[in-house]
Amino acid sequence: MTRRAVSTSAAPSAVGPYSQGIATGDLVFCSGQIGLDPQTGELAGGGIEGQTERALKNLEAVLDAAGCTMADVVKTTCFLADIGDFAIFNAIYARYFPDPPPARSTFAVAALPKGAIVEVEAIAVRDRA
Repeated sequence: MTRRAVSTSAAPSAVGPYSQGIATGDLVFCSGQIGLDPQTGELAGGGIEGQTERALKNLEAVLDAAGCTMADVVKTTCFLADIGDFAIFNAIYARYFPDPPPARSTFAVAALPKGAIVEVEAIAVRDRA
């Protein structure tokens, strides 16, 4: 198996010993993205709306670095610090993924890195033609 790291300055650097993404064959595995601004390293303002927008833009940037788009995503896993934010998160999330949307799991968690309130990870399939 050959695998390569996916990296871009358009998304925040990893905050631990992991890659922003890994590409292997036709698959791209994107690490979870939180609402960090890649330029400042600070969480986006605006609560769940601002952090969701920024997290999804960060995810788009990692996918782009791997030669993918949001349309190539087949599975996401989403983490919310407050499940009460589910409806607002859904409304924003829906704008980023074309029909049919990817399969998805969403979990409420006790805490996320850097005090974030949302995190989204994804698996995409690349068209290597």
